[in-house]
Amino acid sequence: MGGSINRNRRKLLLGGLAAATVGAAGVLRPSDQGANHSDYFSGLSDALHTAGLSQPTLVIDKALLNDNIRSLSRHIGDSFDYRIVGKSLPSIPLLKTVMEGAGTRRLMMFHQPFLSQVVEALPQSDILMGKPMPVAAAATFYDNYDPAKGFDSSRQLQWLIDTPARLQQYQTLAQRLKTRMNINIELDVGLHRGGVSDDADLVALLKRIESDPLLQLSGFMGYEPHVAKLPGNKLAARDKAMAISAAQLDLAERVTGRDLSDLTLNAAGSPTYRYYAEGDFPHNELSAGSCLVKPLDFDLPTLAEHRPACFIATPVLKSSAKPQVPGVPGLGKLMALWNPNRAQSFYSYGGYWKARPESPVGLSNNPLIGHSTNQELYQGSQSINLQADDWMFLRPTQSEFVFLQFGDIAVYEDGKIVERWPVFHA
Repeated sequence: MGGSINRNRRKLLLGGLAAATVGAAGVLRPSDQGANHSDYFSGLSDALHTAGLSQPTLVIDKALLNDNIRSLSRHIGDSFDYRIVGKSLPSIPLLKTVMEGAGTRRLMMFHQPFLSQVVEALPQSDILMGKPMPVAAAATFYDNYDPAKGFDSSRQLQWLIDTPARLQQYQTLAQRLKTRMNINIELDVGLHRGGVSDDADLVALLKRIESDPLLQLSGFMGYEPHVAKLPGNKLAARDKAMAISAAQLDLAERVTGRDLSDLTLNAAGSPTYRYYAEGDFPHNELSAGSCLVKPLDFDLPTLAEHRPACFIATPVLKSSAKPQVPGVPGLGKLMALWNPNRAQSFYSYGGYWKARPESPVGLSNNPLIGHSTNQELYQGSQSINLQADDWMFLRPTQSEFVFLQFGDIAVYEDGKIVERWPVFHA
């Protein structure tokens, strides 16, 4: 008896909510956002099927990658040297493609295992570490480093140092190994992301480097891409950061008694490399990486000329023409009455990546169900024709972590998957 009453109450509740939904629909009801794959994604789907792929895969469009490389090279021109940010492009063949396309051998690395792989595979590279590493990581690098393979760490590798205490650790390691280390000093250019901000610390670093024949001052890094996220005048914020960098460089020249303009004076990143098209600045090289594949977080006005070149492709495991929501009978139908973009349900192979649905258009997660790394529920309108074993595509929000989650990258060119590029292994 009680169960029957509860069921009747549930029907009345759902019926009332449905009536309220329909009543308000003329004012608030979302419109149908769904659309099937464009010709581009239909072609990419065909290429993945032809290649026999059947699991979540990171895809790079090689033609778009090369277009982005040309765009970056054109804007940097001869004004600066270009250093590739390796964490954003974590694959040896991918880095090699960019090095050849951009005409540079300069890399910035952020992880000791990746550094060791690059040194072995790309011995011609010139490497600046992009963050200060624990001295134990540096020791591990030297324990596994074989100079006979062609990479000369005493000329081609710069360690990034941010404090006098860390420099002392590296000095002790250099003396123990009897090896020369190139030291690049990280500067705080007013954004407080780390680095030297105190003049006394900078002087102490320089004097210690100058007094030890195993330490060599190789340059300075003033990282400022956060300028792109600051409110207000971005170029004024850039100028403020550059003024701090110039003052620190001037102090360093007074302490060392020599011109330091031929050292590695690094700045920028993908969000800000376009800020330096005109003007006189204290650095001589720019870094960028993500803009070459353009994940979602880099949809910025400064990068409007760059095009997205990377996608996550994943098979659809299950497709239902009903708006199913587990656990609450009738709720899925009610949600679809309100929002036509919840009329169908699809489960993807894997999920919960740092990514958003790209194609078919109009797919979204159900807000009540949440995410799943195993098989994720997406919903869309009746305008979408997506069946089991079809491909759906997501656009990563970043590249540096996401690229490492799918095994070999599938390289798409001229309507086919033409190569598989291994990614770094940890």
